[in-house]
Amino acid sequence: MTEITVGSVDDLPVCEGRAFAVDGRQIAVFRLRNGSLRALDAVCPHQGGPLADGLADDRVVVCPLHSYTYDLETGREISNGGPSVDTYPVRADEAGAIHLSIPECNGAPA
Repeated sequence: MTEITVGSVDDLPVCEGRAFAVDGRQIAVFRLRNGSLRALDAVCPHQGGPLADGLADDRVVVCPLHSYTYDLETGREISNGGPSVDTYPVRADEAGAIHLSIPECNGAPA
């Protein structure tokens, strides 16, 4: 895994998401009510909806286009049996910087 710093927790309101471009992909990071972070693909595989703009709570995010609902922990689509999205390890350091871990393929980020 490669760890990449993408922003600051202070710029991420509680229960909202932000999309970050990371190694050719869009990843949405959400800040939950308890202060923890979740990260998953920012594009809904159903019809390309922006998941970072979806309604989120501490468990799921709802795509703003067609209401497909994704579990923030697993990436599983739980409303319509649609395709899942990838999730990514994410953490904040003591200074509040957000760090994403991205899988590597053959020594390079995927």
